[in-house]
Amino acid sequence: MTATLNAFVVAGIGVALFAFFDLPLPWLLGPIFACLIAALAGVPMRGIKILSDGMRTILGVAVGATLTPAVIAGFPAMIPTLILVPIMVVCIGLIGVPYFQRYCGYDFATSYYAAMPGGLQDMLLFGEEAGGNVRALSLIHATRVLVVIVALPFLLRGIWDADLTKPPGLPAAEIPMIEILTMIACALIGWQAARKMGMFGAAILGPLILTALVTVAGGLHFRPPAEAIWAAQFFIGMMVGTKYVGITSTEIRRDLVAGLGFCVILILLTIMFVETVYWLGLARGMEALLSFAPGGQAEMTVLALIVGADVAFVVAHHILRIFIVILGAPLVARMLANSSQKPS
Repeated sequence: MTATLNAFVVAGIGVALFAFFDLPLPWLLGPIFACLIAALAGVPMRGIKILSDGMRTILGVAVGATLTPAVIAGFPAMIPTLILVPIMVVCIGLIGVPYFQRYCGYDFATSYYAAMPGGLQDMLLFGEEAGGNVRALSLIHATRVLVVIVALPFLLRGIWDADLTKPPGLPAAEIPMIEILTMIACALIGWQAARKMGMFGAAILGPLILTALVTVAGGLHFRPPAEAIWAAQFFIGMMVGTKYVGITSTEIRRDLVAGLGFCVILILLTIMFVETVYWLGLARGMEALLSFAPGGQAEMTVLALIVGADVAFVVAHHILRIFIVILGAPLVARMLANSSQKPS
């Protein structure tokens, strides 16, 4: 209980400090930095997983509410950039696995699942089943998400002059109560239905699919209120920062440094693909960056909502990336592991 209370207090202080100094995204970056610093200082903290997952349902509803018939009709135009997603995943694997295995000295299972840009929970589960180092995987993926979340707001503001201060939606008082109740129903029913079906990313994808169906049917005309999006940012930021609780000096020297080095590789690959998309005129630079940056699906959704990017475009690319990694990673890892064990 104390650890959970600590996390809330520290995250709240982070929001207050970021707001006071007029820093970007106080509800997201404030909790991340405050919890990260507190974790490195040895403060015991722990989030509430079910509450964090519940907050992710807000993002699923927010995306689903944008999928109007007009938006869905534009999906075929995304095919040229969607084709680049599996190519990028392959490039990340071809460079990342040797980096972790040969340069950083990890075993194959840890190296493979550390390199795969999938969801944190999924990569930890697969990595553990394959005999990898779960703690190292957790720190490496947390570092990947952290670096991407922190870097993108400054890039978006510096290059495209994106407004990171505007509310991510209307105030709750301006949204009809029937619409808010409909959103809550879509969030809870979609989440639980997807969870029972074993769907990956159930907390986001379940509400997203159900909300999209309701929106197309004419049952929704608004996105979740700004207060709900801010709450989702707060809990996501807090969960990212608390991933570093209990980190040791040895882990900092080994896992954290390895994760930071991998982030450099990811940034270079992202720039290459974003430049390709932009040069070919397939998407605006801001949408391309948000779509190919290998951050967490929830975090990229938040940024897309805040800066007013094409949310459907961004989310479609991240869902495809996660889908490819989750379905393909275990199969490819097993094939590579078997081939490496064959006598030469």
